[in-house]
Amino acid sequence: MIYMDNAATTMCKPKKVIEAVASAMGSMGNAGRGAHGAALSASRVIYDTRELLCDFFGGTNPKQVVFTNNSTESLNIAIKGLLNPGDHVITTMMEHNSVLRPLYEMQDKGVKLTIVESDRQGITNIDDIEAAIRPETKAIVCTNGSNLTGNYVDVEKIGGLAKKRGVLFIVDASQTAGVFPIDVQKMHIDVLCFTGHKSLLGPQGTGGMYVREGLAIRPLKSGGSGVQTYSRSHPCDMPTALEAGTLNGHGIAGLHAALEYLNEEGIDRIRAREQELMWRFYEGVKVIPNVKIYGDFSTKDRCPIVTLNIGDYDSSEVSDALLMDYGISTRPGAHCAPLMHKALGTVEQGAVRFSFSHYNTEEEVDAAIRAVWELSVDED
Repeated sequence: MIYMDNAATTMCKPKKVIEAVASAMGSMGNAGRGAHGAALSASRVIYDTRELLCDFFGGTNPKQVVFTNNSTESLNIAIKGLLNPGDHVITTMMEHNSVLRPLYEMQDKGVKLTIVESDRQGITNIDDIEAAIRPETKAIVCTNGSNLTGNYVDVEKIGGLAKKRGVLFIVDASQTAGVFPIDVQKMHIDVLCFTGHKSLLGPQGTGGMYVREGLAIRPLKSGGSGVQTYSRSHPCDMPTALEAGTLNGHGIAGLHAALEYLNEEGIDRIRAREQELMWRFYEGVKVIPNVKIYGDFSTKDRCPIVTLNIGDYDSSEVSDALLMDYGISTRPGAHCAPLMHKALGTVEQGAVRFSFSHYNTEEEVDAAIRAVWELSVDED
């Protein structure tokens, strides 16, 4: 199988990630729930991973790193824990449902919501985001990179205007963490939400958030914490405040190994390789008759994603043909990004997304180009 669905999850993981998870499964206890060796070993791995993530994202304090199951949980914690009825929040048409659905829930509870539009290339004008800021605006919630078009979003510029206007800035880094360098201080990010199983190359069921020091978020959950057992209230100190229950220690051990791999290899080198493959594919398919490509390819910086359609061919049928006839795995349909499809005019047809990893090869890319050529000819 030629795997080109890395924007959904990276299937090929570094060998050391797999080994770390397997080792943890046979040796790790419950962090913070005992003083025996197995529990202390788990605590050390988890804290060491906080330190790695804090450094990786340019944070100031490892205790501000909170572990969750994925970006969706992180975004729910941030959105529901910071917004109140009467607040105003700004987001964009680029967003994944992990942003949109929590915001719609809060809108139903009295939060005012503005969704800034995108053009037919999926581009959102940052000036439009600034123009949407009102006196009661509490936060801007924005992706760092579109999971549908691959368009990269200049969050540093948005963070600067948010800071200037006294607005909180919440960033969804699902598609960029592990691809592009992220510095929460330089980019003025108050809450960074990320997942472990995509370009961070960690296991599924891992993710987290970095919360700026001094910013308090209402917990989404309360319960066991391993500390302050006799208190009726959940502890308010970070990171325990946002981490009720047993953490996914086995997955975090894998994430720790993945971060070590990324630091060793260098994300700049990895990004260059992924973008090389992406551009090779783009140049090969853009000249094919009947192929329509979505997104902005006028800039060098973009996520390693190419999304397309072939004529009026339903995207699910294209994806099925790619898999059954050519052994190529892609992602068709709506990609949990309904407003972006509305902007692109692909609500009914959907689109076929090819997303690349540095583990892909030129031969695989060329095979995918040939497959699109042949399917385009069949469509004619």
